Amino acid sequence: MPWKECSVMDERVRFVGRLLDGESMSDVCREFGISRKTGYKIFNRYRQEGLEALCDRSRRPVRYANHLPDPIERMIVTAKKDKPHWGARKIRELLVRKLDGDIRIPARSTVHAVLDRHGLVAHARRRHRYKAEGTELSQALLPNDLWCVDFRASSSSAMAAIVTH
Repeated sequence: MPWKECSVMDERVRFVGRLLDGESMSDVCREFGISRKTGYKIFNRYRQEGLEALCDRSRRPVRYANHLPDPIERMIVTAKKDKPHWGARKIRELLVRKLDGDIRIPARSTVHAVLDRHGLVAHARRRHRYKAEGTELSQALLPNDLWCVDFRASSSSAMAAIVTH
């Protein structure tokens, strides 16, 4: 028997058709191999929007994080250039006062992301950590001539293990 070729849209139309015929949601969802939550989502979209709702939808995000309208972004960059010692918190407060409820004010992290994107944020330099250097061990001529101590910290107390060579 040859394979039946079907599309997602055809399957959704069959699914909705069987629900409209009066079959129970649980039985139809079980037969189509989907959860009841997905079944109700498909059926409610069909009832609200018709057959167009059964088509695949774009997976593109509705909004992008840290993305602002160009005028707001220009205001942030201009404020930073006017006051180079100001950070994202002060610039956001400036926006709150200037815009005064006209539009939604971006979060402090978004303001910081805009400043960083334009190269207006000074990144902290990484500190060079001091690394202890050991001394050369002396040559042991006889057994037990050379003794070393290995200090290990534990959660309860510092322990010292004596190692002999």
